[in-house]
Amino acid sequence: MRRLLPAALLALCCLLLPLAPAVSAPDSLEVLSSTVEAQFPLSLVFSVEAESASTIMDIRLLYQVDKMNYAEVTSEAWPPFEASTVVSTSWTWDMRRASLPPGADVTYWWKLRDSSGAVVETAPELVSFDDDRFEWRALESPDVTILWYSGDEAFAGELLDVCEEAIETLAVDVGTRVDRHIDIYIYRSSTDLRQAMVYPQEWTGGVAFTEYGIVAIGIGPGDMDWGTRALRHELTHLVVHAAVFSPFGRLPTWLDEGLAMHNEGEASESFESLLYAAAGQDALLSLRTLSGPFSSDTAKAYLSYAESHSVVQYLLEEYGSTAMHDLLMYLKDGETVDDALMMSFGLGIDGVEAAWRASVMEELARA
Repeated sequence: MRRLLPAALLALCCLLLPLAPAVSAPDSLEVLSSTVEAQFPLSLVFSVEAESASTIMDIRLLYQVDKMNYAEVTSEAWPPFEASTVVSTSWTWDMRRASLPPGADVTYWWKLRDSSGAVVETAPELVSFDDDRFEWRALESPDVTILWYSGDEAFAGELLDVCEEAIETLAVDVGTRVDRHIDIYIYRSSTDLRQAMVYPQEWTGGVAFTEYGIVAIGIGPGDMDWGTRALRHELTHLVVHAAVFSPFGRLPTWLDEGLAMHNEGEASESFESLLYAAAGQDALLSLRTLSGPFSSDTAKAYLSYAESHSVVQYLLEEYGSTAMHDLLMYLKDGETVDDALMMSFGLGIDGVEAAWRASVMEELARA
């Protein structure tokens, strides 16, 4: 027969038993975790978990995108959740509605409020919307970083030299300088590039994301002839747009594309033939027409580029780089295209067109 333990001894044993930790309710509003997941190129998913002694009533995601703006812009998103003392929710940035280029930086933070009036704001965090399909390498200069994954360092170095030359040419011919560092993503092919975009055009070979200081372009090691011209073209768009960026600045398309083609180098024979054929048939497009978007018709689009290049070449040869720089600055200040041309060259848009057409006809007569 077992003996019963004395009551005092039994009480002592109970005191020595390990106690389960008590679960206490939080005494304040607290963010337990904050994460973000990039699903390139389709989305960024921001998630947060929080708890409070009082019911959490309001959750907001605040974020800023690193790009040129006329003023500091902070956007807000309101993720769905059920009011409770413990919450977990997320918000998805759907790039089909508003996309980001590869490498774009987003600074974000959360702001929460509970029913007691307590407010918590997390420290800002940075996420880069990187194309993680590839292992990128980087080669940089003071103005430009080349990011690439196919080809050796000599390939990237040649492209970096092309960028520096293009920037210097713009400084001499147009008087514009880069005012922010430029990142250039070199994809192995146009196919790889288009797969990095949400809604690419079939013909897309390069894109300048002018507000972000980012260029994405498809250039393989065997495509250097085309690639270097295309790289100069897109880089010019970026630098020129940055130069005229203001709430009032607007570039006519013929000037934007003409400067980009000028910085590519000599015009191709096919463009010159197209230009002279149209001039001989009195079929040149007007500068007023070329101030807006170019035609979707292939033949008219090619003629639009050929004319734009020719007009810019004419203005630079006749009036020089100082006048061209003045034109860009007048446009930046909000002058109309007609007034900006008049103040820079002494001719309005119709006068510039008439003088340029006359020069084309003279060249055609000598050909």
